[in-house]
Amino acid sequence: MRAQPMVVKFGQSASLTGGQAAYGKDVRDGILAAFNAVNKADPKGPRFELVTLDDGGDKERCKANVKQLVESGVTALVGLTSGAAAEACLPFVEEQRVVLLGTASGNMGIRDDKWTMAYHVRSGYDDEYHRMLSYVKSFNMQRLGYVHLKDTSAANQAAMTKALKAVGLDMAVSVPLDRNAKNFDAEVRKLLDGRLDCVLFTTNAQPIVDIMSGMVIGGYPGFYFSSSFAGQSLIDALANKGRSVIMSQVVPRPGTVSATVVKRCQEDLVALGGGARMGFTSLEGYIAGRVAVEAAKSAAAKGGGGNALSRARFQDALTELNVDLGGYRVHFGPQKLEGSRFVDVVAIDRTGRIIG
Repeated sequence: MRAQPMVVKFGQSASLTGGQAAYGKDVRDGILAAFNAVNKADPKGPRFELVTLDDGGDKERCKANVKQLVESGVTALVGLTSGAAAEACLPFVEEQRVVLLGTASGNMGIRDDKWTMAYHVRSGYDDEYHRMLSYVKSFNMQRLGYVHLKDTSAANQAAMTKALKAVGLDMAVSVPLDRNAKNFDAEVRKLLDGRLDCVLFTTNAQPIVDIMSGMVIGGYPGFYFSSSFAGQSLIDALANKGRSVIMSQVVPRPGTVSATVVKRCQEDLVALGGGARMGFTSLEGYIAGRVAVEAAKSAAAKGGGGNALSRARFQDALTELNVDLGGYRVHFGPQKLEGSRFVDVVAIDRTGRIIG
């Protein structure tokens, strides 16, 4: 009788409802597209499955989801969509010795040296802030505002402070906010009172859209910058309102014809169907999915585990992974848990097109 192929299950806690729903769905769809493509291309090889639980962007729900997924026996966790929630889960993840791969966030708290199970397929906010502030400095902008989430790690603030020092700038106004708040009038007034040249955001998309609307009404004449965290949702929302933004991105541009990973992602999203859309966020999820596949296939090829893939074998293979996905390289090592330092800065025009 023919042996059944190995089934490798990955777990994901994602924001499929609430203010980050579009972001969470895009990350999930990217991972699913990667898994679906390899399952079709190699029917006799390992079968890849993704079990996704909705956390609505809430830390406690994410912690409960991660506990449930780990106890259900998933090989690893992949593509969590909240850096703050992922950080809250890490003590349990470390205790259980299960890999947390490809969290779709630059959160610096999950990049602390004390964590040994968090592997990253994208750059952190330290690299993003440095690139954004170098751009700000080159255009001689002096008065900066910084909008960030209250519930994220102090490590993010430390990364911003370090990046400011590196380029010789100071922050004029710093505004913390609640990601799920419905009104940002107080934050808008504080920013307008600061008479700023530019505002830098590290939040999910909706607060940025709302704050920018208030700033426009208030006559603000300056520039807007956003970290990658706002995702494709911000680009789409601002295009609908005819507004522009400058963003740092941690994956190749979706229209980059020279990057094979972009072309394959687009094809695999189409094959997945179900309304999956191509964009920066789905590409980030796709890259995380491809990395999970590459590590699992490498571990399975070494044998020794029967028809199951242990968490330890998966981590061993991941630690040795050095793969070019087609214009995007991910390289880990025994003491190297950040697989890519790629950062791009893109200007998005009022129609949602990348113009620079």
